[in-house]
Amino acid sequence: MRTADSPRVEVVRAGDRPRTRVAWLESRHSFSFGPHYDPENTHHGVLLANNEERVTAGAGFDTHPHQNMEIVTWVLEGSLLHQDSMGHAGIVYPGLAQRMSSGTGVLHSERNDSWRLAGPKHDAPVHFIQMWVLPDETGEPPDYDQTEIDTDLSAGTLVPVASGMPKYRNGAAVRIRNRSAALHAARLQPGQVVHVPEAPFVHVHVVRGALDMEGAGDLHEGDSARLTSTGGHRLHTSSDAEVLIWEMHTSLTGR
Repeated sequence: MRTADSPRVEVVRAGDRPRTRVAWLESRHSFSFGPHYDPENTHHGVLLANNEERVTAGAGFDTHPHQNMEIVTWVLEGSLLHQDSMGHAGIVYPGLAQRMSSGTGVLHSERNDSWRLAGPKHDAPVHFIQMWVLPDETGEPPDYDQTEIDTDLSAGTLVPVASGMPKYRNGAAVRIRNRSAALHAARLQPGQVVHVPEAPFVHVHVVRGALDMEGAGDLHEGDSARLTSTGGHRLHTSSDAEVLIWEMHTSLTGR
């Protein structure tokens, strides 16, 4: 677990990520997760999990506990039914920013909701990214929030999705309990350009399409780039693309 040092960019290809596969689930993990433990790949900055999940219709994660974790879920295709012990129940869909702060402890379940739909999509998988960061303080009560940002994403710029950083406090869709981290999203059309934020730690993950990243080259769906002590890199696409970017101003060793 290291703090920021010399500038560098590390590209992780989609096919190099560990994979969990069972009858109802295919999951790709950016960092050590479950049985996939690598002491050299436990996190980047304060990002502990960046799991890409595909869940078949009617299936999902049964009720299970979480504690002292900020969990952000971003749906790409389909719909996800969320239920928790705080009494929240709802559908998470593309363009909705959702955050659950597990705090002192919460139980929740997540299931593919497509079986409720009429027509050809009733058996479609749900495809989503789930990301975990540690809160600044433990022992807080659990909490939940969600906000629709689909209209903001149509602008083709970086949109603050989740943050506890003071500079995004009034601009992020949902607040997380970490004052050093922010998640941004962008939906880009051909020819559009955004720039990676400058921070000690940045994680760029292409969730749809392909991008050209200054200093890293082509990044395709499922690829990521881990930036240390750098930023400002230009992201350009010649096709439709979607990207998630974590801006982080400390690492786990900075606590």
